Amino acid sequence: MRAAVLYENAEIKVEGASRRIIELPWKQNPLDIVEINIPAPMKDQVLIRVEACGVCYTDIDIIEGRVKCKLPVIPGHQIIGKVVESSNGHSSILLGRRVGVAWIARSCGSCDYCLRSEENLCVDFKATGCHVDGGYAEYTTAYKEYVYEAPENVDASKLAPLLCAGAVGYRALKLSNIKSGLRLGLFGFGASAHILIQVIRRLYPDVEIYVFTRSQEHRDLAMRLGADWSGNPLEEPPRKIDRAIDFTPVGETITRALELMNPGGRLVINVIRKQTPINLIYEKHLWHEKEVKSVANVTRRDVKELLKLAGEIPLEVHVEEYELSEVNTALRNLKSARVKGSAVLRLI
Repeated sequence: MRAAVLYENAEIKVEGASRRIIELPWKQNPLDIVEINIPAPMKDQVLIRVEACGVCYTDIDIIEGRVKCKLPVIPGHQIIGKVVESSNGHSSILLGRRVGVAWIARSCGSCDYCLRSEENLCVDFKATGCHVDGGYAEYTTAYKEYVYEAPENVDASKLAPLLCAGAVGYRALKLSNIKSGLRLGLFGFGASAHILIQVIRRLYPDVEIYVFTRSQEHRDLAMRLGADWSGNPLEEPPRKIDRAIDFTPVGETITRALELMNPGGRLVINVIRKQTPINLIYEKHLWHEKEVKSVANVTRRDVKELLKLAGEIPLEVHVEEYELSEVNTALRNLKSARVKGSAVLRLI
């Protein structure tokens, strides 16, 4: 099979990034496209023929060494494909079915977090495309307990971003403790938020949604997808907000969201790391029982619920498709913010 393999950590060069494939020295193309054997499923695993795999900024962190992984490794943790074989030749109800594979490849199953169905907080979990090989390949293996049945009536490329961007946004919504009649602010409107706003409109039709983003293109998209108001983060919304979800890479949006929040409000931070500091003044930003909560990965329940929703409602997922041979171009375009929506490798 063909696979994109990372043999050693390297910086992803973004000069000249574009939609076309550019021949660059190996050090500037950190992933090699190689022919390797199709993996055999081990105990409790299935073999999956990959249809599509999303390209995530976490993949860039893995490639450049900020997230430690095994080497060599096949990245990719937003996988959609068909189960073609089960371990040891045993039959499986999953054979022939379309499934998804997300970030958590498996967890320990015995710690307090796992026993509470909070496997996203397990300190011993293994990550797809990091600790175990992922979906930048024509075939991959996954543990049966960590694959999720995916709808057949939705294009694979549209489903792939739900395994990470969509699912993390969905978890952030749940952690926000949103309720009917409240006002919700979304800060940033990229791959995750443009999926989430559609889920909110379905589950909480009377929640008032304000979108804060610097991009006029994103503001226009937000209004088309159901926002009640959209503007620059420095603008004043019609009214103060009760809940907020932050999708941005900068610390300044945290203080801004808290400044615009009513007493007793909650802010959920839906990013792994910030590129600039978060500077909070207690009296100005946290007083009056305001809360700040972070999101760490997703649980199996989050992924299952979102994929079920995707089969029931027509989510408008914006994607840019790339062939496996274009994976380094996709990574450069993602790093340089040239991707509109989500980058997805199409393998079938």
